[in-house]
Amino acid sequence: MRLNELTKYNDIVIQCHDNPDADALSSGYALYWYLTKQGKTPRFIYRGHNRISKNNLIIMLEKLAVPISYEPDFDETPELLITVDCQYGQKNVTCSKAQNIAIIDHHQSTVELPALSEVRSNIGSCATVMWDMLREEGISVDDDILLSTALYYGLYTDTNKLSEVSHPLDRDMRDSLVINKSLVTEMSNSNISLNELKITGKAIFDYEYNVDNKCIVIKADQCDPTILGVISDFTLETVGVDVCLAYYVSPQEIKFSVRSCVKEVHANELAAFLATGIGGGGGHLTKAGGAIRPEKLANLYEDDSDMESIVRAELGKRLDQYFSMYRIIYAKETTLDTTDMKIYKKIPQQLGCARLTDLFPLNTMVEIRTLEGDINVRIEEDKYLMIGIAGEVYPIAKEKLESSYNYVDEPYDKTFEYKPCIKDVLTGEKKNVLSYAKSVVSTGDVRIYAKTLDDYVKLFTAWDEEKYYSGCPGDYIAVREDDPHDIYIINGQLFDKLYKEADA
Repeated sequence: MRLNELTKYNDIVIQCHDNPDADALSSGYALYWYLTKQGKTPRFIYRGHNRISKNNLIIMLEKLAVPISYEPDFDETPELLITVDCQYGQKNVTCSKAQNIAIIDHHQSTVELPALSEVRSNIGSCATVMWDMLREEGISVDDDILLSTALYYGLYTDTNKLSEVSHPLDRDMRDSLVINKSLVTEMSNSNISLNELKITGKAIFDYEYNVDNKCIVIKADQCDPTILGVISDFTLETVGVDVCLAYYVSPQEIKFSVRSCVKEVHANELAAFLATGIGGGGGHLTKAGGAIRPEKLANLYEDDSDMESIVRAELGKRLDQYFSMYRIIYAKETTLDTTDMKIYKKIPQQLGCARLTDLFPLNTMVEIRTLEGDINVRIEEDKYLMIGIAGEVYPIAKEKLESSYNYVDEPYDKTFEYKPCIKDVLTGEKKNVLSYAKSVVSTGDVRIYAKTLDDYVKLFTAWDEEKYYSGCPGDYIAVREDDPHDIYIINGQLFDKLYKEADA
């Protein structure tokens, strides 16, 4: 859905979920701001039994001029009702009548969506969704520091002080917004009540510890999600604790926070695993979090157990599965047995490559932003970037590039979900990698041994001993014929597009 599709309506009401948080307030604020600029006179409301009372949100409403009103008894039937940061029909938003419904959200879909909907469940905040939709209309919020600060604070709070940011669009918004930093600090330092301070202390005394996995699980009472991060960060400093999961259960959602201090467990991967099929999770390698929808979780259990018991059982089961299912391989120390592996060679296919010195001067420290994450490298004379078939980006040495690929006289014009970009860390200058890419095809000279995986693997490659690459049944594990330690994982859905069997 595009925002301009909403402008054909005149009587428009924007509604966020009951007990709104900063993300709901900021995304509704952005939509109100857009519609007003289009000559409309929208209203922004919230309903439910409780008026906003948290100090940080009261500061946000007053100092950022958020144009929302509390309408618990709203009984009108507008021409268009737009729910933001929630979905019409969910339990966390009081139902209001309307002639037409639209939805803008970033949570997992749990209801049938109307034609007018934009739900991106892989994004960290609804504020980011709104910011990107405004960009699609060619509109910048840079000249409105109040709205910019609100959007930033919406992302800040919904991703636990940015520690659980995972999608590059979230990082793009975070980096580009011009904000009132002192006000963000003021709101952040007004976030925890004395009662929530008690919740923190009480939760830490009630924990479950798995000595084999060095994993601790802590259940807290319902609180601001930031509290979960405080609990997790504090607990991770305990001797013998490598991984921490803190969570709370509410009627609307189950929020959780994950922390890891060992390279063998990526917090973002564990968070995504815990929420698979029932919610969403993500973040960084060491800090992550997510949310689970109670209605989706309840569908997995046929008995009448209470929700807290179901959550405890399901999280415990998934943690056990996660820790027991992976085989860990350190490529530098491993030589694969290739007797049961077939030999393959690359299928000539147009890929992209960019010479890093074409983008920035030699020795510049740059950050390369991709869908998979950020990569920090220093510009070197012989260093290039490869752009894979699915838009993945990875550094490659000139020698390996020229021995494996040939340049072709064709423009590189691929499109992907997210366009990788590169930024000078010192100056902040950004450039689009695809604009500098040239087309290459593989020579077919590189041969690999490969076979399908029948288990789950975490692979630390020879060129990166700090970050592993995950493989699951159906993916391929491969090793170059000319380098026994150049071991890597190939996505099972891409393998047949990239390789074909070669003569032994």
